[in-house]
Amino acid sequence: MKTRAITAFFFTIVMLGSILLGAYTFTAFYLLLSLIALLEFYKMVKIGGIRPHRNIGVGVAALIFLTTAAFHFFRFELKYLLLVIPLVFAVFIAELYKKNKIPFANISYTFVGFIYITIPFCFFYSLGFLINFEHYSYHFPLAFLLMLWANDTGAYLFGMKLGKRKLFERHSPKKSWEGFFGGVFTSLVVALVISYAFTDVQPVVWAGMAAIISCFGTLGDLVESMLKRSLDVKDSGSFLPGHGGFLDRFDGLLIAAPIVYVYLYLLIY
Repeated sequence: MKTRAITAFFFTIVMLGSILLGAYTFTAFYLLLSLIALLEFYKMVKIGGIRPHRNIGVGVAALIFLTTAAFHFFRFELKYLLLVIPLVFAVFIAELYKKNKIPFANISYTFVGFIYITIPFCFFYSLGFLINFEHYSYHFPLAFLLMLWANDTGAYLFGMKLGKRKLFERHSPKKSWEGFFGGVFTSLVVALVISYAFTDVQPVVWAGMAAIISCFGTLGDLVESMLKRSLDVKDSGSFLPGHGGFLDRFDGLLIAAPIVYVYLYLLIY
């Protein structure tokens, strides 16, 4: 617990700094973070005998993220996203030169990496430009992380003290319904506090955002648990002492971020 607490303290400072220090820091940090998480994913699936195209995958992921960033910074036409297509189909061509009995499994898991990790990070990144597509605002990304952390903390504390009914024992034996509702409660409390600090949207919208993050963040955690159990892996990595890898820390973001972006976009526009 001491190791986890120390790691969490310094990691939280870095995370908050990456959001509060401006658009360029935000861009660089989450580009790096998304690529590390993708590399952890590719490393994990190799344990199951899959050989994804790591280098091509990282190149495509970086291009997708940088194109998203360039769209917000320079407002260029979306037709330039077509530049991704040749790299995407390079995966099929590269597989021709591999001696492997499951070529399309390798191709499939390469694409799954984009869908499961890169695109959700792009949606989270775009939250910083949701209020004004051309100007960065840290309000939504910061609120997202605070609500997600509140949900995780509340679920852990309530689950530890009151947890009796298993939430999804097949994939995560320690999670309970009591912990889930405790996470929803703490996330809603944080949303209420945020509604007084940030007036970009109505308090009820912040509350809806908290509820979505709690529900889909929990599902994201379960999805990663399902992946790790299928590969018989305990953690996605060992970079964060006491916490595993970056993918372990951001599993809730992967499912919640696209849903939150759609929710806010439809309400604001």
